[in-house]
Amino acid sequence: MEQVLPPDRVLTVPNALSAIRLVLIGVFIYVLLFAHANGWAVAILMFSGASDWADGKIARTLNQSSRLGVLLDPAVDRLYMVTVPIVLAVDGIVPWWFVITLLVRDGLLAATLPLLRSRGLSALPVTYIGKAATFALMSGFPLVLLGTGGAVWSRVLRACGWGFLGWGLYSYLWAFVLYAVQMAVVVRRMPKLKHAAPQPVAPEAGEHG
Repeated sequence: MEQVLPPDRVLTVPNALSAIRLVLIGVFIYVLLFAHANGWAVAILMFSGASDWADGKIARTLNQSSRLGVLLDPAVDRLYMVTVPIVLAVDGIVPWWFVITLLVRDGLLAATLPLLRSRGLSALPVTYIGKAATFALMSGFPLVLLGTGGAVWSRVLRACGWGFLGWGLYSYLWAFVLYAVQMAVVVRRMPKLKHAAPQPVAPEAGEHG
């Protein structure tokens, strides 16, 4: 498999957005569990979801793909997919079975990293369905959080939120199946390397760099 690497640069707008999203993970934990400021927690989730979509657009429009972005953007996505559902489960907003399903999926994904590194790789291209799953989950979580009240509009938002979460969970699991197929291709076509620094594979066209 031929490796085509993006430029090696750090100071880009997409990377800055990813860094802001990373910092906001800690802020989200504080405002929801300690300050009990649900409105601020929703605002953080909405900003994070919107910026996750925007950084890919900006990377393509301004030609600001980078090796750091290839690694940082999906890493921050993964942290959100672990932290946000756990925090919501601790607060009693989503059930633990939902969280455990997401965590098991991510655990299986992490277990494939040694195979990648043995081939001199550190990441695989992000698929569209994986990005769609992240979008659905990050749209569903704030809607479910907004739907914790007893008003009619709250119940409607909660139902819509669970619709997004159901779609997101299915897509998240399906993205892992596609990832497993990619891994099988890598293992079959790329020999193990004795001495090689892990290199990321360039993202697919239309994905964030």
